[in-house]
Formats: sequence, C-alpha cells, structure tokens
Amino acid sequence: MTPEGAEMQDFIVVIPSRFASTRLPGKPLLEIAGEPMVKHVWRRACESAATRVVIATDDERIRDAFAGLEAEVVMTRPDHPSGTDRLAEVAAILDLPDDAVLVNVQGDEPLIPPALIDQVAQRLFDDTGASIATLAEPITDVDSLFNPNAVKVVRQASGRALYFSRAPIPWDRQAFAQRPEQLETDAWLRHIGIYAYRASFLAEYLGWAASPLEQLEQLEQLRALHHGHAIQVGLAREPNPAGVDTADDLERVRQWMQDQGAGT
Repeated sequence: MTPEGAEMQDFIVVIPSRFASTRLPGKPLLEIAGEPMVKHVWRRACESAATRVVIATDDERIRDAFAGLEAEVVMTRPDHPSGTDRLAEVAAILDLPDDAVLVNVQGDEPLIPPALIDQVAQRLFDDTGASIATLAEPITDVDSLFNPNAVKVVRQASGRALYFSRAPIPWDRQAFAQRPEQLETDAWLRHIGIYAYRASFLAEYLGWAASPLEQLEQLEQLRALHHGHAIQVGLAREPNPAGVDTADDLERVRQWMQDQGAGT
C-alpha cells in the first residue's frame, strides 16, 4: 500500500469501540452480513500493513464478540470523552515508546479501505515534525460544503492543517454572495476522520483542557492546533465510504455488503 520503493515502518491500529451510542445503541455489535459491525472494522484493519491491531473497549460484550479469534482486546475506562482519550490510555497500558505510531480507526467504519490506514500512517512517518496525520478528500457538491456535519479543512502548501471548521472554508467572497448551485472547482476539502498519532503526543493530550475553538466548533482536533502541534493532512488515495451514524447508514452498508456477496 506504500509508494513504490518506500518501506512502511511499524505502526499499530487501535479501534476504539464503545457500546453506548445516542442514535444507535449497541452500535459496534449491530449485525452486518452475519457479523458484528466492529468485527468488519477489525478485519479491514488486519488487511493493512499494521504490525498490531487492538480493539479498545469498555464493554465485555464487545470483548466477547472476538472470542475464538486471534484478536487483541484491551479493556479501558468507561468515562473517556473521546476516542483520542481512549487511545492515550491504550498507549499507556501497552507501555508504548514515545515514537510509536498509533492509527485510530473508528469502530463504525466497516467499509474503510486498508490503503487509507496505511496512507495516514505513512503521512506521519514522512512528516517527522508533525504530531498527527489525517486525510481529506475534495468536496464536489454544494450540499456537502454547506453541511455542518461535513468537516472542512484548509491546508498549507506543506500539507499541514491551517484550520478545521464546520463552516464552508475557504469562503469564496464573490461566488458565495448567494449560495451557488454548483461548485466550479475542487478547492474545498472534507476531512476524513482517520488519525495517526505519536504516542508522545497522546501523553501530552491527556493533560489539556478543551480549547475555546474546540468547544465552539465541537472538533477535538482543534485542541492540538491550539497547543501548537502540527497536523499533516494527506489527500486520500481512494474514496472512503461513509461510516455508520444512523439507522439509514446501517441499512446502506448492509445493502452494499449484500450486493457485494451477490456479485461473487
């Protein structure tokens, strides 16, 4: 999955998976193609170049879903406010060195391409001064650009993030005087919620309170920018299918899996 001639360094995938969900209770264990959703995520992660794949959960039912498989499950505290906090606890439990790289793959991404897992890890290895790496993809439709649930990101020439927002940034002063019917360019980027972290950053992160911009936007990555840490943003090599947030999303993924099975 790495560029030709490049050698992928060791990294760990951590899949934070909590049972509670406001919109879909018990989401990680909801069935897709005969298996719990989180098991599909784990299988995708195992297809990446990761040297280790860990499921991080606070619920024994999720741990028990992997009984009989050669899967590593780490039990974590139930009171973490975010997946990043849960990753930090995993790094401490596993006693990882400061330079270890952990890729956070959300437990509700059953269709995530393994190539993107490899890409985000490689992006962090390539930018030794960044604490975090993540991915983005072009926004090609007006609805997504103006949708606050689609997080936008603006990058430097180096690929490092300048800012993340739920607002349509950058703002086209002339074209957006009125809401346009279509976008003329692909100048806008949607953030894809996959992250690679250095273990040293995660240890620092635990000591920080939420930043003002983070609280306004409800975007935890702004906490890192607030404290002066660089976030490297790569352009995704291939499309990333949307994850499962709602019942409609779940049915969409189930149908996709069924169609794939029918075509084999």
